[in-house]
Amino acid sequence: MTRRALAIGCGGTLGFAWTAVALRVLEDALDWDVRTADVLVGTSAGSEIVAALGSGRTPQDLLDALDGVPSADSVLAAHVAAHPGTVPPVPAPALPALGLVRPGLSRRSPYSALAGLLPRGRGDATWLRAYGDALAGSEAWVDHPATWLVAADAATGERVALGSADAPAATLGAAVAASWAIPGWFPPVEIAGRRYVDGGAVSSVSADLLLGQAVDEVVVVAPMTTEGGVPARGLDRIERLLRSQMTTVLDREVALLRKAGVRVVRVEPGAQELAAMGPNFMDLGRREATLAAARRHVPGRVAAAISTGSTSEGATA
Repeated sequence: MTRRALAIGCGGTLGFAWTAVALRVLEDALDWDVRTADVLVGTSAGSEIVAALGSGRTPQDLLDALDGVPSADSVLAAHVAAHPGTVPPVPAPALPALGLVRPGLSRRSPYSALAGLLPRGRGDATWLRAYGDALAGSEAWVDHPATWLVAADAATGERVALGSADAPAATLGAAVAASWAIPGWFPPVEIAGRRYVDGGAVSSVSADLLLGQAVDEVVVVAPMTTEGGVPARGLDRIERLLRSQMTTVLDREVALLRKAGVRVVRVEPGAQELAAMGPNFMDLGRREATLAAARRHVPGRVAAAISTGSTSEGATA
């Protein structure tokens, strides 16, 4: 029996919607209940989704909430109805994540280093904490035994998989807020005396955290990367700069997994979905268009990713 992990990357409001479609397609294509993954790894928006999966919700539950189905799960419906805004509030004059700069430079990751120079965000993460707490069971976490939410230590840049055996204890609400604490938008979240920011400031997916785990295959769903790149014009070029750097980091992680003998199925958006999303992944007004584009194009991308996942090169659909 294949031991399979699921790693879901960051992506904001629109990446969340695109990922929900991708997961539903993957379930059919692999004849697999994604909730049964041996390890669930999520970063930022991905942490929202793995928290839901770890609590027993399905990709169809996520889609029902996004589509406004009257019978949708109440926790998910309330969550997708909340939104922090299209742009962040004016930040505070402080630099709380300077610890990301040196590690970012040493890893040749300009976006990570620049994230450490962003001022302290003033966004309100109450909606994220409330969501996590509503999903949590009696132990303040989900029932799935290996649900990891990735955040980054603001002082060192070290990634921490909250929920894993070596991580500090945290409530699910605090862990979701920490994994989502986008530098410049939300303030760091304190857990066990350390301050944490969005894990996506270091790696969009952190698939390499699965190295050494007892898994044969890793399914990567990454809204903020596209292998091989996608051309752009106008403001979309700014988004592509960030996407290119995040893709480079994921390329390295996938190469490490494959070198270790782990099959990787890598699902990412292409030109059509990115055109629907536009340059701002927090643009709520584009969510319906994103869902429509994903439903049209993701099935082909998933089929291609599965067919090429065991080779040395990733899917290029």
